[in-house]
Amino acid sequence: MPAAAAEQTAYLPPYPGPAQEAAEQTAYLPPYTGQAQQPVAPEGWFRDEAQAPAPAAQDWSQDGQGAGMPAAAAEQTAYLPPYPGPAQSQASVEETAYLAPVPGPERMDEAGAEVAAEQTAYLPPQSAAAPDPTPDPAEDGAEAVEVTAWSPPTLAGNTLRAVDPAQARAEGRSPIIDPGPQSAILTAALGLLLAVAAALGQYALLVPLIALQALTAAGWFRLNGMWPARQGIALAFAGAVVADVAVLAVDRTYGPGAIVGTLGAWVLLTLVLQLRSHADPDERMYGLMASVASAALAIICAGYLAAGSAAVSVGAAAVAVAVFARALPLPTAPSVGVSLAAAAGAGIAVGGLTSVGVGGALIGLVCGACALIGLRVAAYDYPSKFVHMTAGVALPLAAAAPAVYLIGRVVG
Repeated sequence: MPAAAAEQTAYLPPYPGPAQEAAEQTAYLPPYTGQAQQPVAPEGWFRDEAQAPAPAAQDWSQDGQGAGMPAAAAEQTAYLPPYPGPAQSQASVEETAYLAPVPGPERMDEAGAEVAAEQTAYLPPQSAAAPDPTPDPAEDGAEAVEVTAWSPPTLAGNTLRAVDPAQARAEGRSPIIDPGPQSAILTAALGLLLAVAAALGQYALLVPLIALQALTAAGWFRLNGMWPARQGIALAFAGAVVADVAVLAVDRTYGPGAIVGTLGAWVLLTLVLQLRSHADPDERMYGLMASVASAALAIICAGYLAAGSAAVSVGAAAVAVAVFARALPLPTAPSVGVSLAAAAGAGIAVGGLTSVGVGGALIGLVCGACALIGLRVAAYDYPSKFVHMTAGVALPLAAAAPAVYLIGRVVG
């Protein structure tokens, strides 16, 4: 066929007659499933080169790639669709039209890895050594040991906390953690200071009393999980100082009235300050309750100033002995019994040295019970070491202050 005719019929469907046009003219048309004809290229089609004579018989089924095709024919048909030979049906051609090409032996490197760029052109880059997604049981066990290997709680060796509250909650421990021997020693020391200072006079008693009130204000806020709460602590401590001044300013008989008046004024002041706060309603309610309770506990400590000096000495000594006995390594029920008995004995002993006499046993027993209640409160809700060193020291003595005044008036 002349070249002009080939150009005119380049995009027409192939004529299924005995003389079929060249395959390159119908390269982008659907393959013809009829009898295969030998493609004939026009003269000068490939760079004016001489057309190589077609072989008599070509094996089109070798490797599916035309292994027996001559080099010239392979170059001429490199970009043409594969010829569906007699052994390959049209259905199989359509089924494998979009499959990746199979690399031949010439496309393998020395290590046997595929180097065909067209096969990996659109694949994501692979790292040199991809991590194995399969978990290692040994590593998992090590991580589990590292995560769950909690250290046992201690009351003496840990300088920061007696126990971590989050750790204790995760392990399902009891929320009651007693302050322990360290805070018991501090409580006993502070109680003895109060007992000795009370014998010296009200102004001597004022020094350890102010320390007790400061520990009470700070420890109560931390016991409720509110820290830092500098304004609330300062407000509660200021109320305690005002109560001390009011008790010292009036006669000892009007001491309780001064304490109650100061407490009422501080509750009103705390309420006004919380109403002016811009925090959430729930936070304001928590802050109000904690501030009122802290101020009340710090203010009632002034009851030691309003009570008689003998009753203060007996009650403070009984608290010191009761707290120390409660810290001994004994079961709960025997420990409570021993603490109350020790407090009553201390009351009798110190009462014999003062004007209280045998009535010191009652003061000691009641103050010992109040001290145990204060210890129980300081041990609640996974307390930290700071709580043990503040609330655990101050609450037993603060809880015993009203008992010292009331029972002292009854006995004296």
